[in-house]
Amino acid sequence: MGNKIVEISKFNNKIKKPTATQLITWGVGLAAAIALFLFARNFTACWRLTSLPGVPPQNCALGDGSINPQTNLTGTNAPGVGTPSVGTTPTVSAPMVELPPPWDGATRVTVLIIGLDYRDWETGTGAPRSDTMMLLTIDPLTKTAGMLSIPRDMWVNIPDFGYNRINTAYSLGESWKLPGGGPGLAMKTVEEFLGVPIQYYAQVDFHTFERIIDEIGGVSVTPLKTVAVDRLGENDIPVTLEAGIMYALPGDLALAYARTRHTKDASEDLGDIDRAMRQQDVILGIRQRVLNYWPELVPKIYPLYQELSSGIHMNMTLEDALRLALLAREIDLKDINTGVIDFHMAIPITLTLPNGGGPADVLKPIPDQIRLLRDQIFTSSGALSPMASGDPTQLMQAEGSRVAVLNGTYTEGIAVRTADYFKSQGMNITSTDNSGDKVAVTVLVDHSGKPYLLKYLMAVMNIGSSQVRTRFDPDSVTDVDIIIGDDWAYKNPMP
Repeated sequence: MGNKIVEISKFNNKIKKPTATQLITWGVGLAAAIALFLFARNFTACWRLTSLPGVPPQNCALGDGSINPQTNLTGTNAPGVGTPSVGTTPTVSAPMVELPPPWDGATRVTVLIIGLDYRDWETGTGAPRSDTMMLLTIDPLTKTAGMLSIPRDMWVNIPDFGYNRINTAYSLGESWKLPGGGPGLAMKTVEEFLGVPIQYYAQVDFHTFERIIDEIGGVSVTPLKTVAVDRLGENDIPVTLEAGIMYALPGDLALAYARTRHTKDASEDLGDIDRAMRQQDVILGIRQRVLNYWPELVPKIYPLYQELSSGIHMNMTLEDALRLALLAREIDLKDINTGVIDFHMAIPITLTLPNGGGPADVLKPIPDQIRLLRDQIFTSSGALSPMASGDPTQLMQAEGSRVAVLNGTYTEGIAVRTADYFKSQGMNITSTDNSGDKVAVTVLVDHSGKPYLLKYLMAVMNIGSSQVRTRFDPDSVTDVDIIIGDDWAYKNPMP
């Protein structure tokens, strides 16, 4: 053991210790190697001359704060407005990818209306900004509704893109190919701005809007201020619409009226605020026209929707949209609250747009004032129904809907027993019969969109939304047909 220790000691004595100069040289060389490695890594990570996979890290930002002006997350050209948070794909809800649950017919519904000018897409200049953003809300319990218009120059935070005009949200969502696209980012932006949940959106382009107006025979409006309107794409003399006079406008003039930003008298011109009021005037005119000609319009709805579907996009089914339309018919005009975010709720300022943009006139919101308007629009002013206090049976009874009970099973007498049971609960049963088809699960056929009856039946009979069939018929002698299935025949609460 001692000899081995001596041998190791001799070996150690042969090793030369580095001098101070050598240590300094090695340290400098090691530092240079590390610096060269970091430079090469950052250089390739921030390479901009050709497209590389992945997202550049934060230290690649240019002087204007953008990450890479040439490519976006998908490697395609992106607009110079708005840049997502570094290293992550913006997370936005995806209403276009997955439809929300079907409307139960009794809960408040809020829809974001998005008006678009598709000419930007048609000319290859990229995704358009939204020309119109309006919230429509309907409360079935109190039979009240509201409209809230948001000026397109409102300066807001766009999730994962920072502050910009609110009308850029749609364009950014489309250009960056986010989940949910432009509507998804627009919905998310408005939700965060106003603090209200939005279940649905409806996106309409200008040409489709014109066609809809023409199909219903025009729309009546009464301007609050005199305005000169120019038809889209026309070079003719502007048409002057005088204040206080009711006009019946065809589609092209109705669109021009809704899009015109300035009034004829500059001293009373409020720009985008006036325009938002005119848009609400047109929406209310459409509502009244539909009310007046509903029986004639019903047969046209499905074929017209098929024909115009390329210009209408929404994340609700056509059946749910029609149920909302039927509900809107029952709401009196005095129970529709309308509002526009105006100069009492926002301050006009001039600032520089992000990512090298030029100066722009925008509206800086006054949150407290906007909240007051929001609460006015979204707080129901009507008398609360029994359902609001947890009594759906009384609400069903008060609605007085006409119900037919049809036996879709081989169980004899089940339709009569069911009819007697629901009569004892105060339901208006008008007839019983056998169904032509046998069904395993119970089906509700809705002819007129009576929300409280449907809500009651779905709860008592344990029926899901997929078992509700919408077949609108203004001439139907019943509001709802119950087609009894084996599920109800074998398991029910009847004595």
